[in-house]
Amino acid sequence: MIEVSDVLVNEEIIKEQFVCNLNRCKGACCVEGDSGAPLDQHELTILKEIYPEVKPFMTAKGIETIESTGTHVVDEDGDLTTPCVDGNKECAYVTWENGITKCAIEIAYQKGLIHWKKPISCHLYPIRITKYPEFDVLNYDRWHICHDACSYGRELKVPVYSFLKEPLIRKYGEEWYKELEEAAKSPDI
Repeated sequence: MIEVSDVLVNEEIIKEQFVCNLNRCKGACCVEGDSGAPLDQHELTILKEIYPEVKPFMTAKGIETIESTGTHVVDEDGDLTTPCVDGNKECAYVTWENGITKCAIEIAYQKGLIHWKKPISCHLYPIRITKYPEFDVLNYDRWHICHDACSYGRELKVPVYSFLKEPLIRKYGEEWYKELEEAAKSPDI
């Protein structure tokens, strides 16, 4: 682990390479897993506020899910997450384009209808944040469905933290990211 301000960063985030390859995985991370996308407490209000603008881009099943469960749920582990269609694996906010998952929230953002791109956990994936009262820990989440992203990242020689520059800056700020870049240059890593 390396410390960047008040955040501990797993060295794999610097050493490993990763670039999403949606043509290969088809966005499987949005339809696989044990529950929906993790949410921060402050994101719950945002989801409720933006739902009317996001709804037109959602599937009928996604809308039905939100209408019956709400814009977020508490999963089996007691964590706040996005709801899943039929209590299954598919995020209620997923839509499809040419067989590839898209996020209805992000579509509304790209069209300028809302000013929030998507939950930070989605934007940061494959980095997962573990929160402690006084600091965060960033870990690299290895998942077999991302095998093609790892191969593509190695081919392009793009470290995880570089691929995720935008969401890391969104979460921790420009100065923090510059510190991370400097730490990544250390010969000890």
